[in-house]
Parts: sequence; C-alpha cells; structure tokens
Amino acid sequence: MYGFKRIAILLMALSPLMVHSQTLRKDAEAGLLLGAMNYIGDLNNQKITGKLNYAASALFRYDFHPRWAVQFGLAYGNVEGGNPDVIEARNLSFRSNIIEGSLTVQFNFVPYQRGAYAQRLTPYMFAGIGVFGFNPKAQYNGVWYELQPLCTEGQGLSQYPDRKPYNLIQLCVPFGLGLKCRVGKYFTIGAEYGFRKTWTDYIDDVSTTYVDSKLLTDNTEELAAILSDRSGEIEPNHAYTAGTQRGDDSLDDWYAFFGLSITVKLNVFDAFRKHQKCDAY
Repeated sequence: MYGFKRIAILLMALSPLMVHSQTLRKDAEAGLLLGAMNYIGDLNNQKITGKLNYAASALFRYDFHPRWAVQFGLAYGNVEGGNPDVIEARNLSFRSNIIEGSLTVQFNFVPYQRGAYAQRLTPYMFAGIGVFGFNPKAQYNGVWYELQPLCTEGQGLSQYPDRKPYNLIQLCVPFGLGLKCRVGKYFTIGAEYGFRKTWTDYIDDVSTTYVDSKLLTDNTEELAAILSDRSGEIEPNHAYTAGTQRGDDSLDDWYAFFGLSITVKLNVFDAFRKHQKCDAY
C-alpha cells in the first residue's frame, strides 16, 4: 500500500493551500463520482462489455485555465470475470477489489468559465497517471481464496524461472472523455467514461499456460492445483496438459470506470460564512 500512502501525503500537503488561499478556493472544487467498473482481460475474451460492478471516486479538481484543469482522484470499485458460458471448459473465474489513486489533466473542448454569462457546458478529454491495488480471488466450496499467494501458474518455482510472483500494486494510465456543466454558482455535474491501461496481465490471475498439478501440490499446496485447473468441475476427470494455453500473455489486462459526478466549489464556504455575518449584523 506504499503507493496509496504517497498519494495521501500529497493530498495532505495540498490541504493548507486549499484552506488558506482564496484564489485556489475560487477555482477549485471537490466532490464524488458514482458509477461502475468493468474488467477487460483473459476471462472475458478481452471484451469491453464485461460485467459491471459498483465503483465510486472522491475528486479534487483545480481549474487553472478556461481550457485546462488538473484532477486528483481516489477511487474504489470491484471487477470480476469468467463463467462457463464465456470461458467454455476452462471454468476459471475471479473477482477483485480495485483501489486507485490518480492524477489527470483535463482539456476542455470549449472554454469553461464562471459567471452568469460565461460558458457553463463543455465536453472534455483527460489523461494522466495512476497507481492501483488489486487482489484476485476465486470461490471454491463457498469460500473465497486469494489467488496470488497460490502461484497458480507456477510463479516463483525453479521450473519456471521466467515466471515471477506478480505485484498487487501496479501503475496505470487513466484516459477518456467526459462532459461537465456548471449548475448555479457553486455546483458542477458531469458524466465521465475512462479506460485504465495497465502493465499487468494478472488482474484475473490468468496469463500464460497450465502447469503440472503435481508440481503445484508438491511445491505449494493442493488448493493451488485445484484452482489452477477447474475444468474437471465441468467435465469430470478432465485436466489440461502442462503447457496448454491458459491465458493470452501477449495482452495486458485493462479496466474501465464510468459514472456521474457532482462537485462543489470550495469558496462556497466563504459565501456561507459571509451570509452568517450578515445575519448577525
């Protein structure tokens, strides 16, 4: 979780500016994005139309130019994939929580300004850098088991020196399109759709080829062999030969995140305090 600690430290370092700078408060806003995530990888045949699961993100956006804004986001969601209908006899499946911290830059297609007669609606595109954590799990006999420690494709075994245990914290590149509209003096509503390009093929714990089940049992535990090849649950006594393709290691896994957002300008608190003073007077 080291990457997330760095993001938290960065946000805390910015907080004095958010509180004490009137200029920053005028051009900055914070809020929430609520929507869904889906996964694109080996267990849904690399389709962008995978199963949707809930997701949410806390946002902090600074509009430093009518055409440009920078946004910090801290997101949480869930992805999953795999079922007998899609994956045929492999019968592999997984689910994983996703925690993501990101920094993106937005480009407004229309100059986006404040004021009663200013432009209040614009589509935009965004791109940036992020770090995300994941932890693929599979269900067996009603219990969910973490897959990474089981080394289901022989990661870390001397027989497979090129297969290293994968890291559960990875970098990603968020990019996509959005639409935002100022509502009143302080609020903005929007919609956003974005992809996350990653550099790991193990969000689903599936990447290369099957390994010998006895090798897994002898070097890790029997559960690793069971969850590595689950084809016998569909076709009794069936097992894939070691070396048979289990996934496609030529393509990394991706995930997508979309939803609706609402943000409020930080100087709304200045207006509230001013209103309180006027009432007191």
